Amino acid sequence: MKFLRYGDKGQEKPGVLDAEGNLRDLSGQIDDLSGDVLGRLSDLTADGPLVEGSPRIGTPVAGVGKMVCIGLNYSDHAAEANMTPPDEPMIFMKATSAISGPYDPIELPRGSVSTDWEVELGVVIGKPAKYITADQVMDHVAGFVAVNDVSERDFQIRRSGQFTKGKSCDTFGPVGPWLVTPDEIADPQNVALRLSVNGELMQNGNTRDMIFPIAEAIAHLSQFMSFQPGDIIATGTPAGVGMGMKPPRYLRAGDEVVLEVAGLGQQRMQVVQG
Repeated sequence: MKFLRYGDKGQEKPGVLDAEGNLRDLSGQIDDLSGDVLGRLSDLTADGPLVEGSPRIGTPVAGVGKMVCIGLNYSDHAAEANMTPPDEPMIFMKATSAISGPYDPIELPRGSVSTDWEVELGVVIGKPAKYITADQVMDHVAGFVAVNDVSERDFQIRRSGQFTKGKSCDTFGPVGPWLVTPDEIADPQNVALRLSVNGELMQNGNTRDMIFPIAEAIAHLSQFMSFQPGDIIATGTPAGVGMGMKPPRYLRAGDEVVLEVAGLGQQRMQVVQG
């Protein structure tokens, strides 16, 4: 099933796509797509009232406790960044205040000179997970989402401190449009990822090229932190980011970014000056 949230920012309602692709309201079954609800999505039905018109689509998960991102998880991306692939999953945190909808604008922060794009497959946790093994991971997964790990490279690399500075600006975490349950993704390690800027294809990768497969990476991370329902893990980006181009190319106000993860829907975002 494909779940989503619709409505004005801060007033979103839960919804689901029916078999014909129509948006149906879930407010009669749940308060929101958050918390324990994410562990029982299979109990929900797509027979609620039809939603009329074309409402704004928000992030498909509410109440995200943390967003954990895996860095350098594709060897081709590590190569274009001139970095050595890590021996174990490298992570950083993205502030939850950065999370935005799949069609909301990307805002260039004040002083930005190198805002970049990163298409990624995201995993949403549905049940608490701690000290789990790779073969247990999917028992704790609510579903998958498309993520754009927008990054300000100057903030990330040249300013002192951790990557988090360049990853956490407002609107730097577009998620959605859908939360797709695992039964609809035949093999999460064979999912195509594409991103274009102003119609020019920049990234064209596949999750089969990950250094650390999804289940292995999440099991590893669960040895260091517990995961709770609603937590999002962004699993890394393939080659084709602006930083890796010669010369580097970065987003400017007026650009349009279109991102697609096979089976998880498409994002379309305008870049504006914040």
